[in-house]
Amino acid sequence: MSETTFEEDLDDLKSAEDFLGYFGIDYDKRVVQVNRLHILQRFHDYLNGSASGNTPDYTEWKALLTRAYEDFVNSDARTEAVFGVFKRVQGIAKVPITAIGKARS
Repeated sequence: MSETTFEEDLDDLKSAEDFLGYFGIDYDKRVVQVNRLHILQRFHDYLNGSASGNTPDYTEWKALLTRAYEDFVNSDARTEAVFGVFKRVQGIAKVPITAIGKARS
């Protein structure tokens, strides 16, 4: 598979089902239906944290998507806390370093 073809293929993928199908990952439709945005966000997070430092190739994309999907097969959105609303519920918050020590007006 050439790099150009792979990038062109990725441009055509829109949904979690599209990505899972493209990479040949078997999935439970019920899991994806309930968690599609969470799976895609977790996948995005994994891609951003890719250890290789290089642009991930097909094999790495597939492994990271499989990992993101499996996170929600064995857990749920609240537990995984991909989005800020779930992190705040768990008491996890990000405060910019510039905000530390500033008095509120």
